[in-house]
Amino acid sequence: MDESGRSAQPPSNDDETADPNTTPDPPAPGKATEPPAPDAPEAAEPPHPHPEPDAPRPQAGTGHRPAHPAPYGDHTDEHPADGHERTLAHSGGTRGTRGTRPPQPPPEPRGGLLMGRPFGVPVYVAPSWFLVAALITWVFGGQLDRVLPELGAARYLVSLFFAVAFYASVLVHELAHTVAAIRFKLPVRRIQLQFFGGVSEIEKEAETPGREFVLAFVGPLLSLVLAGLFYLALQPVEPGTVPGVLLAGLMISNLIVAAFNLLPGLPLDGGRMLRAVVWKITGRPMSGTIAAAWVGRALAVAVLIGLPLLTQSGALGSTAEDSVGMDTVTDALLAAILAAIIWTGAGNSLRIARLREHLPELRARTLTRRAVPVHTDTPLSEALRRANDAGARALVVVDADGEPLSLVREAAIVGVPEHRRPWVAVSGLAQEITDGMRVSAELAGEDLLEVLRATPATEYLVVEETGEIYGVLSAADVERAFVKAMARPS
Repeated sequence: MDESGRSAQPPSNDDETADPNTTPDPPAPGKATEPPAPDAPEAAEPPHPHPEPDAPRPQAGTGHRPAHPAPYGDHTDEHPADGHERTLAHSGGTRGTRGTRPPQPPPEPRGGLLMGRPFGVPVYVAPSWFLVAALITWVFGGQLDRVLPELGAARYLVSLFFAVAFYASVLVHELAHTVAAIRFKLPVRRIQLQFFGGVSEIEKEAETPGREFVLAFVGPLLSLVLAGLFYLALQPVEPGTVPGVLLAGLMISNLIVAAFNLLPGLPLDGGRMLRAVVWKITGRPMSGTIAAAWVGRALAVAVLIGLPLLTQSGALGSTAEDSVGMDTVTDALLAAILAAIIWTGAGNSLRIARLREHLPELRARTLTRRAVPVHTDTPLSEALRRANDAGARALVVVDADGEPLSLVREAAIVGVPEHRRPWVAVSGLAQEITDGMRVSAELAGEDLLEVLRATPATEYLVVEETGEIYGVLSAADVERAFVKAMARPS
């Protein structure tokens, strides 16, 4: 399952509904979710308040006036809480003639060995998968020795085949989420097979509770379909044979995966389905997240306490006399791992929900700095004087027709000593404006962050829908506003 991000499958307790004398107990992963938070641009500047509607501009279409403009060269404090703003000439970056290097584009996410790209989504096998494959091979091989002792050492080859086939079933489960996400036009970053099952990283949240419900339900549904197919394939096969044992094991494992994931608590698929239902009733996604997360935490406590008790009572198919010693320790350890995964996943779901709730507060129009236009041969000292007079905090280099060419980098200004500024032209401190550096003033929230991630830079030109220049957006301001928004309670 995927909370607009990632879904993983922790192992569950063994289901012993099948006859232990004919079918060994397969491992049974469940699912846990920890969606990735939307990335914020790399910077560390304070955000700036919305411009006053009647603020004067030095030239039409060049930006807006901050609430507390500070003249260039004035060493004001950098924190808005103090009622001041840091000036362009003395703010940000590492000092030096080259200024700071713009953030680099993030590399393609990796997660181990690339196995393929079904539906265009990369599928990785994490190194931890090899550990769990070895564990399944050892445990399942020991059970095969009791059911089919004539296999001898070959039982471990059969067990390894079972481990690969089972994780192929997990991949089908994850692909169901992926196909649904693609159908709803939600970008999927990758699928990863790892120690606790599968992870589908979906980068955006479903827009409606109905889509959220479908996106969560398709995974367990495909696991149930696989269990049914394995059951049908088992009918003509003679019991007590290698094919019979493998098909029965895969059928039971997929049933357990489906059942475990349908439990109504985050981060499981059933928790996302519960979230969708509460969201539909209340009209608030956050209400659904809170309800499903607390149910998930209750499930974590129930697993921690209940699983060892069920094993000791013999309710899972073994006698109390058999559930002693090392088996008791193993059951308690498994219960603790499952409980920790569910509890942590529920907490992460709450954290990500709070982040998404605050993201709309990030608006390009609100965070944009007022800018003044200057020509390429304008000395830096003269450009800073004009900006001081206009109460602006950014410089846009324009051509003779007033068309923007480049943005003067704030960090580059810091690296120029004050006595040299009359002899340094602004063009030598500017970064050429590319298409990706033009940002609509109407962008906000995840849409704004997505545009900034696509073209990493320190400054962006903000324009109106008509193409008129509105001002300059600093990645530093977005970063600071992002941190402030997350610090506030929901």
